[in-house]
Amino acid sequence: MFLEEIVAAVDRRATEWERELPAIRARAEQAPRPRPFREALLTAPQQVGVIAECKHRSPSKGWLTPSYDPVGQARRYQALGASAISVLTEPEFFAGDMEHLASVRAAVNCPVLCKDFVRRPVQVWQARSRGADAVLLIVRIIDDRSLFADLFAMVSELGMQALVEVHSAVELERALTVDPLLIGINNRDLDTFETRLEFSHQMAARIPSKVTAVSESGIQTAADVLGLRRAGYRAVLVGESLMRGGRLLEDLRS
Repeated sequence: MFLEEIVAAVDRRATEWERELPAIRARAEQAPRPRPFREALLTAPQQVGVIAECKHRSPSKGWLTPSYDPVGQARRYQALGASAISVLTEPEFFAGDMEHLASVRAAVNCPVLCKDFVRRPVQVWQARSRGADAVLLIVRIIDDRSLFADLFAMVSELGMQALVEVHSAVELERALTVDPLLIGINNRDLDTFETRLEFSHQMAARIPSKVTAVSESGIQTAADVLGLRRAGYRAVLVGESLMRGGRLLEDLRS
């Protein structure tokens, strides 16, 4: 239910952006050079890179914090050792904004992921125009195989890296057709928003060793992270627990 509504809203917004494509492309061409996203994850001192997320609300959980300062949050994450920052930019369901992405990118030295529901090329241009170093591509919402390959190639051509997200073995097979460097296993079912951390453990053996595996959603503690590392994951994406004041980053440092 949530996903269909989100995708419909995303398509409406992308249609509006397409009318401004020349200006968006011009901004993208002037944006600062992308920072190496995957490399930042692989050189994390704890042997597990943490992508710490700035997110104001969730369709299933509501507001995650009474006041939202994405720049301040991102700076705290970086100071606590996060390898990269993820910024939710979807406005209607997550209260995100592309300006949050631009502001965070200007405030930190680590790479920044644009986390949105990308389905059209204009969205990739928009992410680059706001300084994104990496872009999330969700296999489930890109039905056209040719379009998926084109979006993946476009991310690379603009100097960014794609974190290709899947939530099933079938989606993983589709993702691997473009030979990605990064695969994100989302423990949250985007249709129901149910989250199961064990899903990452179930999928671990299916991910080729040459691919950097990232576990997303439902990660609460340092023990969760270390268990995922033993299963073969080199990075985790953590948002909700950190936005609610969780001490995962501090615990990993100690």
